[in-house]
Amino acid sequence: MQFLYILIAILMFGFLITIHEFGHFLFARIFRVNVIEFSIGMGPKLIQRTSKKSGILYTLRLFPIGGYVNMGEDDPPEEGVAPDPGSFRAKPVWQRFIIVSAGAVMNIALGFVLMFGLVLASDDLGSTTVSGFADGAVSSEQGLMVGDTIVEINGIKVHSADELSYEIMYNGHQPLDITVVREGEKILLEDVAFHVAEQDGVKLGVADFGVYRAQKTITVVLRQTFHRSVSAIKMVWDSLIGLITGRFGVENMSGPVGITSAITQAASVGLDSLVFLFIVITMNLGVFNLLPVPALDGGRLLFFLIEFLRGKPIDPKYESYVHFAGLCVLLLIMILVSVKDVISLIF
Repeated sequence: MQFLYILIAILMFGFLITIHEFGHFLFARIFRVNVIEFSIGMGPKLIQRTSKKSGILYTLRLFPIGGYVNMGEDDPPEEGVAPDPGSFRAKPVWQRFIIVSAGAVMNIALGFVLMFGLVLASDDLGSTTVSGFADGAVSSEQGLMVGDTIVEINGIKVHSADELSYEIMYNGHQPLDITVVREGEKILLEDVAFHVAEQDGVKLGVADFGVYRAQKTITVVLRQTFHRSVSAIKMVWDSLIGLITGRFGVENMSGPVGITSAITQAASVGLDSLVFLFIVITMNLGVFNLLPVPALDGGRLLFFLIEFLRGKPIDPKYESYVHFAGLCVLLLIMILVSVKDVISLIF
């Protein structure tokens, strides 16, 4: 069974990479860019096929830890030679911007699609209307009442039970300002406290009340799909901000080994947990890739933006130096985090 879960994790990584690279590939073809190779995986080739019509080499490689679409974008231009009209560098900045961003956008779009399926299949869509309190609840002592519909927490709008639970968990280690609708009137409840739990050294709020079920209509399904997907993206940003501000330490980061372990745990709980984790991972991959960090898609987008503003590109030689340095740093971080994950699993 453990081997099956690991296999599921490998297939999930492979699928996410395929979707990401297909986004680049699709828009490269739409804008008639010469594609040399479309590869899934890294390392030695397992399978390869060259299209007789387009001349594109399609490959499946041994290690499912990456992939790429080779459009010759990193090849240095030849001095005194006009670029091929079909080359990546010959295309307008806006087309290159779309091609490079398409991978991350495809990952995020996949998250929305999967969230729709998860919400549609759910038999228990939660509202934000309080139905009752747990034993020992403290929020009820500070003004929260049964029948209150919670619409904002610390100024952040909530539209579903999942968003509500997340905001309390993430921010509830400190008193919260909660806006509710009570008998048609908006009321602000200030400094509402919740019990606080600690997990891996991080303090988290604990919701001490239940909510009524939401009536399952197509409108509710679509609304919850949108808002829960946005909340998943917000979760990624919260994690990044938490790392920068020091709320989360390096020990809270996970690489491929740690993510595989999390997938194993989610798969053992049930399909819903596995699908939700998959949604968070694909959203994470999309958002992270759009960060303006060298070697990531966002780093390339930053150079396109600079090119657009100054009217000419930065020397490709210097751009390649920046991306290479960024890649080295990212690989070093991945190795350190993976070693930490392995040590955590052993001990």
